[in-house]
Amino acid sequence: MADRVTVIGWDGSPLTSAARSALSAATLVAGAPHHLALPEVPPAAERIRLGSVSLAARRIARHRGSAVVLADGDPGFFGVVRTLRAPEHGLEVEVVPAVSSVAAAFARAGMPWDDAQIVVAHRRTLRRAVNVCRAHTKVAVLTSPGAGPAELALLLDGVHRTFVICEALGTVHEQVTVLTSDKVADLAWRDPNVVIVIGGPAAAPSADAWIAGRDPARPPRVRGWALPGTEYPGTPGEGESVPLRAAQLARLGPRVGDLVWDIGCGSGALATEAARFGAAVIAVDRDPAACERTADAARRFGVQLQTVCGTAPQVLENLPEPDVVRVGGGGHAVVSACADRRPARIVTHAFTRDAAEAVARVLTEGGYAVECALLQSVELSVEDWAERERAVAFLLSAVRPESAP
Repeated sequence: MADRVTVIGWDGSPLTSAARSALSAATLVAGAPHHLALPEVPPAAERIRLGSVSLAARRIARHRGSAVVLADGDPGFFGVVRTLRAPEHGLEVEVVPAVSSVAAAFARAGMPWDDAQIVVAHRRTLRRAVNVCRAHTKVAVLTSPGAGPAELALLLDGVHRTFVICEALGTVHEQVTVLTSDKVADLAWRDPNVVIVIGGPAAAPSADAWIAGRDPARPPRVRGWALPGTEYPGTPGEGESVPLRAAQLARLGPRVGDLVWDIGCGSGALATEAARFGAAVIAVDRDPAACERTADAARRFGVQLQTVCGTAPQVLENLPEPDVVRVGGGGHAVVSACADRRPARIVTHAFTRDAAEAVARVLTEGGYAVECALLQSVELSVEDWAERERAVAFLLSAVRPESAP
């Protein structure tokens, strides 16, 4: 097998002495065409055009001699190092890093990036990358063919963002373009590129920042979820009790990369708390005042979400595909329309057994595994232990079998 494998990062600047030394001794060099064209590559070395890293790793493992793999940026950051170090290849890897393409992109933009989310967009992960861009104010997207700036912009339809598109960083073709998301899809873009997606109110700079990405402790006054109704403007609807909301959130399990539909968003409590988990959220209500309350709650808690004012199920037709759905109103007709879109989970409630049975029937016929629980909660005064408020509801939770863990 190869005596050693040296992975060299390349950012367009002159190679370091360590990189030149490794290349001069190489008997096999793998990389993209622009890497293999570098003058430092020995003329007698076997050359592999890097497509599938796994296939290249197998060839390197069979090679007798010194192998070098060239990769853009920092090869240990969403790069080739992970694949090369896979146990099945048995390779010992030495890395000579360069400036990552993400760091270079933010440097070109003159922006800090310790507060950014960073995602990779392939055809199979594009929708999840878009959901992160919906949910967060600063995202760096490492793109790929078929999952580039135009595709990102098209899937963000209805959500305003600013794109900083950094093409061919470190090459003679390098170009940085700043556009609003509605204009990006009209143009052609050169691969590879990094897209910085910016939008919404950014958090105030903090001198005591301690973690990369979104600070989970912001806003600092808030801890926990299923917060009291007093944290949200307006009067909670009859299906918005705190215990019911807690159970619904637990069943939904919203997470980063998900898109949550909250249909009948009411006070905005569930939509806002789903967004606090890092999920993208579309909150739907036929009442404009409810949409405004939801948008206000999101602003106060420093999260991003989209509100859509309209009557379900008709208004749902043009919305992007959801991962999980909470139906807070509209009955079994809305539940049926949601089931047709095949989200992984649907959560709803009913106040009578007949209504619960009707909803469960719709979900079961739609191919979902359904659970139902009767929730009863009583709020007591700790002064005299008198009953303050009683809430009773049937909680229905549906899971698409192929999406179950």
